[in-house]
Amino acid sequence: MPHPTLSLAYLGDAVYELYVRGQEATLPQAPHLYRQAVVARVRAEAQALCLEALLAGAHLTAPERDIVRRARNAAGKPARRLDPEIYQKATGFEALLGYLYLSDPVRLQAVLAWSHPPVSP
Repeated sequence: MPHPTLSLAYLGDAVYELYVRGQEATLPQAPHLYRQAVVARVRAEAQALCLEALLAGAHLTAPERDIVRRARNAAGKPARRLDPEIYQKATGFEALLGYLYLSDPVRLQAVLAWSHPPVSP
C-alpha cells in the first residue's frame, strides 16, 4: 500500500500540472512551445524551487511544513538523472498541493501564487 503522503504527492502533481497548463493556455503560442513551457515548469527541478520559495518566505503553516517533511522523508529513489534532494523537495511540494487541494482550495490558490508568480505575456 502506498504511503499516504505519497498519495497526496500523486494528486498534487496533477493539480500543479493543471494549474500550470491553465496559466500557459492564456498565452498565445504554438502548440509545441506550449508543451515545452509546461514541461519546464512542472519538472522536479522547478517544483523544488517553488518549495524553496515557499519555505524562504515563511508562507507555510506548521501543519503544512509537516506534510512537506513527511513527504520528503517518504520519497523513493529518483531517476538516475535527478539529485535525490531535488526529488525529495519536489515530492514535498506535490504532497503539499495534494493536501491543500483536498482540505483548503482557497489556501491552495494562495500557496500557488506565492510559489510561482503568474506568467506574463
